Amino acid sequence: MRVAALLVLLPVFAWAQGGHATKERESKPMYIPEDIRTVAPALDKYARGPIAELWKRSGLTPRDRSIVSVSALIARNLTGEMVDQMNLALEHGVKPSELSEIITHLAFYSGWANAMSAVAAAKRVFAARRIEANQLPETSPSLLPLNKEAEETRAASVENQFGKTSPGLVQYTKDVLFRDLWLRPGLAPRDRSLATVSALIASGQAAQIPYHLNRAMDNGLTQVEAGEVITHLAFYAGWPNAFSAVTVAKDVFEKRSQ
Repeated sequence: MRVAALLVLLPVFAWAQGGHATKERESKPMYIPEDIRTVAPALDKYARGPIAELWKRSGLTPRDRSIVSVSALIARNLTGEMVDQMNLALEHGVKPSELSEIITHLAFYSGWANAMSAVAAAKRVFAARRIEANQLPETSPSLLPLNKEAEETRAASVENQFGKTSPGLVQYTKDVLFRDLWLRPGLAPRDRSLATVSALIASGQAAQIPYHLNRAMDNGLTQVEAGEVITHLAFYAGWPNAFSAVTVAKDVFEKRSQ
């Protein structure tokens, strides 16, 4: 199997040439073609068809697709595929510092326990690739500039709606998420939004998608790219989650065009 073909098939079943992982990886892939054909031969057919085609579609770059895939796995706490998807993300140009920052970011959007599972997977990847601490983000870097007007509007709206119900949640949302986490420079705002939207779709959080999809598009994600994220996640998070998201996205797109 040629390397180009391998990189297409690997995101789903972690197949590798000769049944072994690439040189940077520390273990054999979780699945090999013979296993799949023995258990579910039709699944093998779909892997070689729609899944192989999915990673070649032009709507998103391979790097973007890797960010989407890794974010979906973290959101759903699917540890079985994480090592291979993280390795693939690095091969597609996601920097170790960016992968680290995605895990940190999704601790707040998918839960601390999910982030800890991702840390365990990334530790294996980083050790196998000899990625050192100096390649990772600073703990407390100089933050990106705050859009003060937009943040004050957002904070006031949340305070008015929920301040009396859960004042602690409102306070942490303002101080930790939007005046710290979202301003960390280790991940470009567009990529941070891409990870967030992917995690929300993958975990079925349709109510949270409108705000974050709008934010993602404000941060540079195009409508075509946003639509392709949903297409990609149909395979990685299931058709029900994708159709819940596409309904919301349709409304967001229509309102933005008015």
